Amino acid sequence: MLYSKIEGSGKPLLILHGFLGMSDNWKTIGVKLAEVGFEVHLLDLRNHGRSMQSLDFSYALLAQDVYDYCVGHNLTNVDLIGHSMGGKTAMLFATKYPDLISKLIIADIGPKFYPQHHQTILAGLNAVNFAEKPSRSDVEAVLESYIPDFGTRQFLMKSLYWQEPGQLAFRFNLASFNQKLDEIGVALPLDLSFEKPTLFIRGANSNYILDTDFDTIKKQFPLAEFETIPNAGHWLHAENPQMFYDLTLAFLK
Repeated sequence: MLYSKIEGSGKPLLILHGFLGMSDNWKTIGVKLAEVGFEVHLLDLRNHGRSMQSLDFSYALLAQDVYDYCVGHNLTNVDLIGHSMGGKTAMLFATKYPDLISKLIIADIGPKFYPQHHQTILAGLNAVNFAEKPSRSDVEAVLESYIPDFGTRQFLMKSLYWQEPGQLAFRFNLASFNQKLDEIGVALPLDLSFEKPTLFIRGANSNYILDTDFDTIKKQFPLAEFETIPNAGHWLHAENPQMFYDLTLAFLK
């Protein structure tokens, strides 16, 4: 069963984080949504956070894990939010189990194929030698030589934890991602569709969802609506959390 943090009570709302993320990335928005009548389930997806680890990794498995979680918690009539990798997982889950879903929100990802673009980040993560028992500052120094963007480094450092006294480790399963990186970009099968209310929210500074993608998305999500958050990139929920929250709440209510 996937690890989760559950906030509040009311209508069930699942939130799925992106690649190399974890449930904590969504705690601020999750708590705010719990305060207005949702039972918010912040999930750690397979090979992330505190959930199970396996060399097997695909969107089919991620969607199955979410289904097993819903069954285990007796969840029906669920609202679902997914960002990036979590968004593609949410899309596949919704197309496979539409009877479980009420409304779907996808944050800055489409159902199309995306070429690999995480190689430099993985190179930085693989360059950290935990056998040398580095400190947190040592780990960040290694990452900085590969990843100049401070925000991206801080995002990755959130998954750093003390495995035991004096021994740091990453919570995500880097060995699996080294083998399965191509799985992150695969397209949603074209013959699958979801015909319930769906909101796609994109960052104005991100190129994950282009204007030219709208018609293709509508073929698989015919009730899709689109919103754009100005002055935000791929991590739109962190860069402009208030607008993301406002758009989410207006759609779900």
